[in-house]
Amino acid sequence: MFDYLIVGAGFSGSVLAERLATQLGKKILIVDTRNHIGGNAYDCYDDAGILVHKYGPHIFHTNSREVFEYLSKFTEWRQYEHRVLASVDGQLLPIPINLDTVNKLYGLNLNSFELTKFFESVAEPKEYIRTSEDVVVSKVGRELYEKFFRNYTRKQWGMDPSELDKSVIARVPTRTNRDDRYFTDSYQAMPLHGYTRMFEKILSHPNIKVMLNTDYREIQDVIPYREMVYTGPVDAFFDYRFGKLPYRSLEFKHETHNTPIYQPAPVVNYPNEHLYTRVTEFKYLTGQSHGKTSIVYELPRAEGDPYYPVPRPENAEIYKKYKALAEATPHVHFVGRLATYKYYNMDQVVAQALTMYSNLIARSTLEQHIENGHALTL
Repeated sequence: MFDYLIVGAGFSGSVLAERLATQLGKKILIVDTRNHIGGNAYDCYDDAGILVHKYGPHIFHTNSREVFEYLSKFTEWRQYEHRVLASVDGQLLPIPINLDTVNKLYGLNLNSFELTKFFESVAEPKEYIRTSEDVVVSKVGRELYEKFFRNYTRKQWGMDPSELDKSVIARVPTRTNRDDRYFTDSYQAMPLHGYTRMFEKILSHPNIKVMLNTDYREIQDVIPYREMVYTGPVDAFFDYRFGKLPYRSLEFKHETHNTPIYQPAPVVNYPNEHLYTRVTEFKYLTGQSHGKTSIVYELPRAEGDPYYPVPRPENAEIYKKYKALAEATPHVHFVGRLATYKYYNMDQVVAQALTMYSNLIARSTLEQHIENGHALTL
């Protein structure tokens, strides 16, 4: 008898499996339909011997000391600050937009104070910020929006930024200095030996059993367990009772080149006519030395593995119905991006899993008190 059947061996499922096994001595069975652990963060060595991220670049960054210290139990780190260029008007320019971006694009020599005035002169203030278009146009004006954001977003999401919730682009800042880091979090690093090695250590407890290439529905009536942690798509769990929740997917095209370096930055965005949105070169991320280099093109798709929940009001209404069902389902705990239909960074998923673990402890303690007939003082 397993205490928990955990569906999904990505961050949510793996962190909960480790905590429940290590701290509470629970017996865990974790299953995944894929042939590997690690979820979308899975990395592996390609035929050329280069460490690549199978499902596109995963850059770890967080402001949470708790999350960083927790993961540090399972990996050493390689310090890494991510940088991105955008291909615009025949130039490769820093993104997020900063002082150098504007100066190089327009052949100017502005300082930070002058750039602030420049943004003020081109911005189109909005009384209410509702859409992704509103976010950008109200900060940097329509021309920069058209050059850097509009077409990229249309490719990524299959719809115009004017149709998308403000949360989609609100995550991308605009700077008036020369800081060209994509993130400014307190902790920015990559697992020294890769994500898969980290996941192997997270799941190495003797109380944790892993079954890959396995659909939980095929074994849930065969293998006894007490409770379930579900990290898959919430609509699939309920057999799409209220319809399918929309997601955007990606197709990844990996290539290896007989050159040490392919491009001048870890990631180059293409907010233009190309079918792909960005190209990643993995050696920048991993620090690996190799005579060859491997890259990946990302091509957005409407169908395929679910990667990005589509933040539109009608989708939020559908999810509310599934959320109510989930909350009314006994002995099943829903956690993670797919199970809660929300885009999370990796650190946010870890934080959510640690919070779920704390909630499970609190509930277990309460049930133990009640079972033992102890009076609780609130």
